[in-house]
Amino acid sequence: MQKLITTFFLCIIFTQALAQKERKKSLYLQGQYNHTLSDVTKGNNPSGMGLGLQMFFRQASIVRPTVELTADAYLVDDKVYRANADGTAIETVGGMVNIFAGVSVHPIRNVYFSFVAGPSFVGTQTLLGLKPSVGFYFSNNQKLSAKISYINVLKREVRAKQNFTSISFTLGVKLY
Repeated sequence: MQKLITTFFLCIIFTQALAQKERKKSLYLQGQYNHTLSDVTKGNNPSGMGLGLQMFFRQASIVRPTVELTADAYLVDDKVYRANADGTAIETVGGMVNIFAGVSVHPIRNVYFSFVAGPSFVGTQTLLGLKPSVGFYFSNNQKLSAKISYINVLKREVRAKQNFTSISFTLGVKLY
């Protein structure tokens, strides 16, 4: 009787384990460092740090949809007042929140390329941001990742006709 109960119990466990589906998405928690390449107030925001979440939707092909949410703080400041020719102040970055969506291409198991775009909330402005990236995983189970990105926020300062651009270095850990 005990063998029958044990066998029945193990059959239920293995049936349940084999019936588990692979997750249709994977989510990464990321810490990032941004270095400002160009901005009208570059001295007031030469670098920033932040956190983000990136979700990949698994597909049968190498092209996959991806969504990314990041928030960065630019705490370093040279304390110099920057103004337009008419004397009005140019707003510093201070902080930036990005909500991007796009595609990622995974040509091999441990490397991916992505291009995402969407709204960037810079200070009190809402602008269009673009972010091409190249990323890689440290192991085949894809638990840890790293990514290098180029962030371009269009028309940050209309009078100066200058975009906000930065390069971002990201380390991530897979949540699921």
